Amino acid sequence: MKELICITCPRGCHLSVSDDLKVTGNTCPRGEKYAISELTHPTRMITSTVKLTNSIHNVVPVMTNAPIPKEKIFDVMKEINKASVSSPINCKDVVIKNVLNLGVDIVATKTILD
Repeated sequence: MKELICITCPRGCHLSVSDDLKVTGNTCPRGEKYAISELTHPTRMITSTVKLTNSIHNVVPVMTNAPIPKEKIFDVMKEINKASVSSPINCKDVVIKNVLNLGVDIVATKTILD
């Protein structure tokens, strides 16, 4: 039996998951989906910054546009740390297309025009 706390909504349900993936303790269907996903193939969103050139700012905030497999976090961070972009950049501009062939882009989360 595994114990989890659901993070899909503010309720924070205490979930119990049996070895055959039966979920109890959830107050909505999202809790069951979260628990099964977390135990079979956990994913995470990444937020970070990328170096910015031609600007008074040093970095631009970025994030993945979809969750990535948890085991790929450090590999994706290495790619983010290697990247740099030039100003101007708009919110939602793709900074790294299809990072590590995961089908996920790294996108800017702020517009910087200088």
